[in-house]
This record gives sequence, structure tokens and C-alpha cells, in this order.
Amino acid sequence: MTAKKTRIMYIEDKSEGLNGPARIGRVTLSKSGQSVHYAGRTFQRLGGQGFKANYFDTESGAHFWISGPRKDGSDRLNKGSANPIDIDGDVEAEYWADIRGQKPPR
Repeated sequence: MTAKKTRIMYIEDKSEGLNGPARIGRVTLSKSGQSVHYAGRTFQRLGGQGFKANYFDTESGAHFWISGPRKDGSDRLNKGSANPIDIDGDVEAEYWADIRGQKPPR
């Protein structure tokens, strides 16, 4: 049996507007690449059918933007948001070292 492929991703909830809660966390990718799993939820690709969203929660139908995190940290599509981006504790060190290329801020 092969291990499931995981990846650190940026996940933003778009269900209530352009600037939803956002976080950096580790997702598990489906074999086909059409869905990702995170925090007990399954997200399916929208296939270009979403507005400022590329995935939907298969249970609630809520729309999300899920993408690889950027080295410069500007992950939000709508740059005007003052909402913080949370980073899951289990990926924090790896995110700062491997993706951002720096030490975590203190």
C-alpha cells in the first residue's frame, strides 16, 4: 500500500464573501487530484465554475480557494483583507523554513 500524498496548502473560506477565514495546513490529495482532504472535510474541484473559488466542500457546498502557499506570503486573492492567516501548528516550522525560507516570526 502506498502512502497518501500530502502537501502544505493555503485554504480560504469564500462562503461568506471575498475575505474569509484563511489558514495554512497540510492537505491529503486524492489519487485523481480532483479532491483534497483537510480537517475531516473533503473539497472537490469546481472546474472553473466558482467565483474567486476553485474548490467546494462536498458536505456543505461552501466555496473555498485552495492553492499552494506563496514564498512571499501574499496568498489571498483579495489583497485588501486585514484578516490574519492562521498556520496549523503541525506545519508551522516546515512552512517557514521550506516555503518562506526564513525563521518563524516571534
